[in-house]
Amino acid sequence: MASPYDLDCPVARTLDIVGEKWTILILRDLLREGPRRFQDLATAFSAISPNTLSARLKTLETSGIVAARAYASHPPRNEYVLTEKGRELGPVLLALKRWGEEHT
Repeated sequence: MASPYDLDCPVARTLDIVGEKWTILILRDLLREGPRRFQDLATAFSAISPNTLSARLKTLETSGIVAARAYASHPPRNEYVLTEKGRELGPVLLALKRWGEEHT
């Protein structure tokens, strides 16, 4: 699917990765809680469909923001952990939190 944003802009490129519904909340939980299993995230966000959660995690993984680490081999299961690139989004999420505390 083509991006709805002008990708010449760095803000637009960032939104292309983290701007979909649920993505920021997934990042928030990974920042607060550390590595999480798919089921942990699915439980935390009961309104998200498994397909949507999987798609968001795949986008984050493809973008190098999240890494999947195997924790079981039979059946294969992963936990998701922020990469250094993902941890660098921490101040952005903190700024969103502070703005929300002040203005919502």
